[in-house]
Amino acid sequence: MKLKFLGGCNEIGRSAILVDDKILIDYGLRPSDPPEIPLLSSSIAPRTVILSHAHLDHSGMVPSLMNRGRRPEVFMTPVTRDLTQLMARDTIKVGKEQGFVFFGEEDIRQLDEHTHLVAYGARRPLNGADYEFELHNAGHIPGSSAVYLRKESEDISLFYTGDIKMGPSRLMECAYPNAFPRADILLIESTYYDRDHRDRKELERAFIDSITETLNAGGNAIVPCFAIGRTQEIVMILHSYGLTPYIDGMGLSVFKLFKNHPSFVKDAEALNNAFADAQFVNTRRRKRALAEPSIIVTTAGMLNGGPVLYYLKQIHDDPRSKVLLTGYQIEGTNGRRLLDEGHVETEGELVRVTARVEQYDFSAHAGDTELKKLISRFCRNGTEVVFTVHGEHTNEFAAWARENYNCEAISPQNGEEFIIE
Repeated sequence: MKLKFLGGCNEIGRSAILVDDKILIDYGLRPSDPPEIPLLSSSIAPRTVILSHAHLDHSGMVPSLMNRGRRPEVFMTPVTRDLTQLMARDTIKVGKEQGFVFFGEEDIRQLDEHTHLVAYGARRPLNGADYEFELHNAGHIPGSSAVYLRKESEDISLFYTGDIKMGPSRLMECAYPNAFPRADILLIESTYYDRDHRDRKELERAFIDSITETLNAGGNAIVPCFAIGRTQEIVMILHSYGLTPYIDGMGLSVFKLFKNHPSFVKDAEALNNAFADAQFVNTRRRKRALAEPSIIVTTAGMLNGGPVLYYLKQIHDDPRSKVLLTGYQIEGTNGRRLLDEGHVETEGELVRVTARVEQYDFSAHAGDTELKKLISRFCRNGTEVVFTVHGEHTNEFAAWARENYNCEAISPQNGEEFIIE
């Protein structure tokens, strides 16, 4: 089995793995400025795409494959299909504003025509039945999947974790590694290698206490969130503590899609109740949302565009207000810039933020202990080769795996190719 890594190596973003020049697992973009895309040459036209989930760093470039000549067949869960189309249309909109064009509306239509919906645990043949695959709940966001792929003619298999979550959250049922099949090759995300997550209940309490403190001081709590998964999780947490937020941005549209797929969330009733009590903001109502002490849950989670930039410009020097980041901030994004340098860039202008900035790790990824347990489980069940991907410390993670288990552990580079026999 030949593996070529087209992105997501020693970085978070533009995940893409090509198998035998035929099967592409994920095809994302990196939300930097400008966005970075995978290293797929024009001479390669994959016949099949398997999509792990709808976050842009895994799905963002899939529509562009529809204008490369031969259109591949694309496999994903039903909720991932709906979310991918929503995010693709937003990418077109953002691209027009920022000056990049990767695909158009016709490509999204063609993607829909070539999409096949797959249920968790249903094994499906590919490419004349020489390959078979199945998807497993990854616990990351609704519809997210880990991918098992087996090549019949060589009797070799791989398991790709995608983005995986094995701990509790309000929105999702977590992944259950005991249900995963054994595999010869493991491709494992590394986002939180060497970092474990804080106890979720303690984290929620600290987050709520900080917001309450902000409101009592007469300030605004600006809570930037990823539209898919994080917005809905945060709104559920706030509702459980009796707090009513304003919601601005794409998170509302994503919630409406989740309502159509209740089996992909842990508690659809609790999610619906949380959004029923929230207040929704459009462009005309933003000033009103800031006119009183308030909580504003808004996109984008890494501050790269979206309504959050409007709010930051309004409260940037207000000592009563806070910015409460809720997720990982990739290097090169406005969010990382805010943490490291104390400013953001919007429309070519640098905005210095002297309002208090806090970060809360409401991660939808496995922490260090869980990642290491996952490698342990696979290696005990016969995995011989481990690739560490999707992280900024993949070299260290691969070295840890080599030292602790009798396996070949590799931190690949973008563009590298490996043949596993």
